[in-house]
Amino acid sequence: MQRDDIIEQVSSCMEKIQGVGDALILTEEDRETIRELEKKADEMTLMGLGRGDNKGVKQVLNNDVIFAFTTNMDFKWPAGPNVILMHEGCVVGEDIEDEAKLEEFKTCKTNLVIGNIVIYDISVLKRVDGKMNPLIVVLPPKTCSEVEELPEVCNATLASPSPPSDEYIKERLGLQNIHGTGTFLLGFDFECGCN
Repeated sequence: MQRDDIIEQVSSCMEKIQGVGDALILTEEDRETIRELEKKADEMTLMGLGRGDNKGVKQVLNNDVIFAFTTNMDFKWPAGPNVILMHEGCVVGEDIEDEAKLEEFKTCKTNLVIGNIVIYDISVLKRVDGKMNPLIVVLPPKTCSEVEELPEVCNATLASPSPPSDEYIKERLGLQNIHGTGTFLLGFDFECGCN
């Protein structure tokens, strides 16, 4: 199958995913712009506690083809965790969607629950220093099983871009920043290096 046919097949598959809106294939220039925007976003401090590490976008930027697409409120986020809090190389928290588990974490005095983010041991916050010993907020890459199952496609990966990249993607698509509209990146390769 020709590469253009594979790209068209992926595009058709994406159109069938609930909550996916407009899409475009990123150019090399787009990749470089997003790479720079993500680098700046990683360096920004989060309430003086730490910085980001968008591993998902970093991975996707190395794929053969990258689609940027919009999502609406019907889009189902990949299974979590979608946010992982790291400190000194250890996982110290994550986002949790299960309401019962969140309630369970709230009952333990050593945990801190902020929205759907759980910090497993609040004593870690005493050791956090935004400059010398920061908390790292990791956005991991997520698999896209619908696309991964297509023939001649591998390493299908979803990534959630930082707010500056999100704005850039919406601008490239000619869209306004409408409440409930988000963006994602989907990258894939034509040949697997894992065989």
